Amino acid sequence: MGRGGRRDAAEGPERRCIATGEVQPKAGLIRFVIGPEGEVVPDILGRLPGRGLWVAADRAALEKAAARGLFARAARAPAKVPEGLVALVEAQLARRVVELVSLARKSGAAVAGFEKVKEWLVAGRVAVLVQASDGSPRERARLRPPDGEGAFVGCLTAGEMGLAFGRERVIHGALAAGGVTSRVVEEAARLSGLRERVGGDAAGKEAKV
Repeated sequence: MGRGGRRDAAEGPERRCIATGEVQPKAGLIRFVIGPEGEVVPDILGRLPGRGLWVAADRAALEKAAARGLFARAARAPAKVPEGLVALVEAQLARRVVELVSLARKSGAAVAGFEKVKEWLVAGRVAVLVQASDGSPRERARLRPPDGEGAFVGCLTAGEMGLAFGRERVIHGALAAGGVTSRVVEEAARLSGLRERVGGDAAGKEAKV
């Protein structure tokens, strides 16, 4: 899976980004609609009625669309871009990832804490290692994600991970295969595209068990 959730091979319906002009699978894009009063409305879940306007899950692309009137051009109608649109979309995506990790925890498919995550890693139960982007490099490097694409998520803060696991702060988390794990990876990839700096795969590559 590439930046912003874009997959290397086309999977499912594709859409064109109004900022870059590139066509890619919907999983790597964010859908917007024009609301009843002409406002640009993010549609993170892709369920709102109306014609969809698609932007790559990339901060630069979204900033370009908002600053250059590309929503109105694509809609062929007036479109009011709300102040702080990028921050709004980022917050909604972060909330979505937190909710999905929380669902995994409630179903028994996610654990948190260094010792528990290490135990799962040794037992081969971890499909995705989740680490806080604001954890120290040394702390994150104590664990290594499983091999394979999409096996590391590093875009949530310790506070956001804490919300997902019912704690104040969490640095290390792990997801088992199945359930909502693939959705966590997909939404986290979109969130990573909007966050200027995350822990990312670099932390995982340097990690050790």
